[in-house]
Amino acid sequence: MKSEPEVFSIEDLRQRPKQTEPWDGVRNYQARNFMRDAMQVGDCILFYHSNCAEPGIVGLAEVASEAYPDPSQFDPKSDYFDPKSNQDNPRWMLVDVRWKATFDKTVSLQAMKAMPQLSQMRILQKGNRLSITPVSGAELKQILAAANYH
Repeated sequence: MKSEPEVFSIEDLRQRPKQTEPWDGVRNYQARNFMRDAMQVGDCILFYHSNCAEPGIVGLAEVASEAYPDPSQFDPKSDYFDPKSNQDNPRWMLVDVRWKATFDKTVSLQAMKAMPQLSQMRILQKGNRLSITPVSGAELKQILAAANYH
């Protein structure tokens, strides 16, 4: 899961009550489908900082809830309001995420691109702009090793 640290960082997540936060504001159907259809409570999340001096994976979180309707879609004052969505048929879903760990060092985008084992990782594919992408078990293992996380 990718976020700009000036908007919401891994440190922001760590400081939340119960170190948990709804992952709201996703307005891409494919990313929504990953949350709605593929994420399960307890799944590991690689927390990625984007659009910053050193983009890369900065820590771990976990899926803390099943998918449920994103309330921001119904709030006209929200930046994420969607007038075409309604309570009976919500268009946008979210999951709650819980902080697990902050890495001692960022596993940078540049470092990931240099790892042959990650050549198929979705976030590294040219033109990928999704904020949420699936990660294979082998890719997760490679990232954890690069972060010296055990």
